Amino acid sequence: MEETDCLFCKIVAGEIPAEVVHSTERTVAFRDLNPQAPTHVLVVPKAHFANAAELAAGDPVASAELVTAAAAVAAAEGREDYRLVYNTGADAGQSVFHTHLHLLAGRSFGWPPG
Repeated sequence: MEETDCLFCKIVAGEIPAEVVHSTERTVAFRDLNPQAPTHVLVVPKAHFANAAELAAGDPVASAELVTAAAAVAAAEGREDYRLVYNTGADAGQSVFHTHLHLLAGRSFGWPPG
């Protein structure tokens, strides 16, 4: 499933360039263009799902694989401590409506997040 006007679907399809750092059968991980930490990578499913809940319901294997892929990227970047963030919905900060997991590492993070 692909949305024709979805930015992340276009990255997955290779239509828009991105710095891809990891790829699996179901996922692609690429560097965020507006990094909020020294390591800021987005991990997305190759199939289009609007948000994390939709992905978990529609493809639970891919949902789990996003976390596994993020852990692999963190390890490859030499990061033992990292934060994983899903934003679901505009009020929560989601701006691209294709599920994406933010991997953030390389600095201290406060709690609660802003």
